[in-house]
Amino acid sequence: MVEVRREDPCSLALTLRLVRRHRGIKQAHAAELLGVTQSTVSRIEHGELKPAGALRNRLLDLVSARIHPARDAALRRLVEGSASPVHLVCDLTHRLLAASAPREREWRRAAGELLGHPLWRFASEAIRSAEAQLLDLGWGERDGAHALTFVTGANGLAELRIVPGVQIWERILLSDGSPARLVTSPPDGLPV
Repeated sequence: MVEVRREDPCSLALTLRLVRRHRGIKQAHAAELLGVTQSTVSRIEHGELKPAGALRNRLLDLVSARIHPARDAALRRLVEGSASPVHLVCDLTHRLLAASAPREREWRRAAGELLGHPLWRFASEAIRSAEAQLLDLGWGERDGAHALTFVTGANGLAELRIVPGVQIWERILLSDGSPARLVTSPPDGLPV
């Protein structure tokens, strides 16, 4: 399995700071959760330290998007009740957070089986290419792109099918400040 990792420490730094603030976690507590010192957390947040290996994985687990059962309930209902093929993933880990019934029909797989699991291994070449462009677009940065439209081909996998067509990615923040990505496939004939 190939994983695309964003190596821009600024994006992860901003995400850590934002998620920590929204969740009410002090730097000292984040340090405890990550198994590092408070000064290490500070250096990460200021872009002075680029986490790697086990620390990077623990950091991604800490800031990964999670739908809050109450505060993000409306978003979940909108995604799951959409008449269009749409799904929501963690923007950092690609873990599935919610999906519409039309998306499940495209995938030929129930979203319940995939919730909480990364979808990256099912990505088409066009999706991998679009992901590789995000850093150059400033994805996740204050003044960067927060939406991307592109055309994807099929992924050729029976396990989870990707239908060729237009995809729209939109980066949104959940109620706790963690970044999520809304993935929509517009109906044929609609302008994008």
